[in-house]
Parts: sequence; C-alpha cells; structure tokens
Amino acid sequence: MPPTYPNPPRTVLVVEDEALLRLYAIDLVEEAGFTAIEAKNADEAVAILESRSDITLLFTDVHMPGSMDGLKLAHAVRKRWPPIKIIIVSGQRHLAENELPCDSRFFGKPFQIEKVIGELRAMIGA
Repeated sequence: MPPTYPNPPRTVLVVEDEALLRLYAIDLVEEAGFTAIEAKNADEAVAILESRSDITLLFTDVHMPGSMDGLKLAHAVRKRWPPIKIIIVSGQRHLAENELPCDSRFFGKPFQIEKVIGELRAMIGA
C-alpha cells in the first residue's frame, strides 16, 4: 500500500484595511482549518502574491485605500493568478454577479460565519 501524506496546508490571503475586521476574518479562515496570511491593502496583497506560491484563496474586502480597491484586486488576481479562488466581502455595497471575476463568491457583511466557512471549504477543500 502506498504511503499516505497529509494534505499540505491551504493558505488564504486576507485583505482588509480595518485591523479588527482583518483579525475577525483571520479567525474565520483558521476556524475553517486553513492558514491565513494578512494584508492591509491591495498593494501589500500583490507584493505577497508575487513572493509566495502557496496562496490558494484571496479573501478581500471591497472598500480599502490604496492604488486599487478589493474588487479591482480580485479582477487583477483572476487575470494574473487564475488558479487562486476568490471571496469578496462588503458591508457597504452589494455586488451583482456580472461585477465579480469568474468563479468568485460574494458575501455581504454581516455574513453568516457558517456559510463563509462552508464556501471556503468547498472552494479549496476541507
């Protein structure tokens, strides 16, 4: 029988400019069983993506300062790193399906934790 190896940890990049909301999102990602890396804005997120190859999912807020908001970041990630899954959240704006990058998910804040955890696990594995 071939040896079995544990699944490599799945890494989620959490992009949120508000510290408390970022910590909340990190806790949610870790509760789902994944490793979380944090960024305060899109510029920081792109630098992380350029330096790492283990990011499997982008979890980003829409509204944040910097050269681009979370929606623009999500589209840039879809174009430059197509395998990365994307979850977009916002408490200020509801995004229509045609505004989202393909194969991404949107959750309005406040969101149901169980639904987001379920979607994280469905998108990148339990």
